[in-house]
Amino acid sequence: MNMDQTHKEVLRKHRLDLSNQLLIGDTIIHFLYQENILTENHVEEIQAQITNKKKTLRLLDILPTRGPRAFDTFLQSLEEEFIWIKDKLLQDLDTNAHEISLTTDWTLPEEVLRNVPSDRQLSRLASRLGPQWESVLLDLGLSAGALYRCRADHPLSVQGQVLSGLVQWRQSQGRSATVARLLQSLRAADIHPSALEEVFQ
Repeated sequence: MNMDQTHKEVLRKHRLDLSNQLLIGDTIIHFLYQENILTENHVEEIQAQITNKKKTLRLLDILPTRGPRAFDTFLQSLEEEFIWIKDKLLQDLDTNAHEISLTTDWTLPEEVLRNVPSDRQLSRLASRLGPQWESVLLDLGLSAGALYRCRADHPLSVQGQVLSGLVQWRQSQGRSATVARLLQSLRAADIHPSALEEVFQ
């Protein structure tokens, strides 16, 4: 069994922070080895890295493949010297678990939820959104000024206004502009999942 998806997501999100702030040293590695999270080969592989940053990054590559206990054991290994990092990860885990739970009644596969929506998907979505489109875009983080410009640029086409706003959101958020994030805002606007699942199939 692999690591829980929410745990993987937290590690991925904090990857750079962890590589800059965490000194994994012998304590963390040997604790993980003692608890059967790392094998002897893993320990050698991590210790062979030249810099601390590379050691941490290598550990973060290995952890998600080490089963459902790996994340909690990693948190335990931080207790003595890096309690503040542990607290930060736990805090983010609460937020992340909440976000994931918001999308669980959408029967879309995990890999689809993690994707950034394509032009075609956004266009299909724009054609299906009714009067709620403004509240969806505001929830996604667009400003009232940006919405005004969408309306002004496409005065005769609601679909054009919506698509313009969705494309702006995707450009501004980059890889964070996932289908899961979009579904959160659709749900917040009380749009029923069944009407939109075909958009993302």
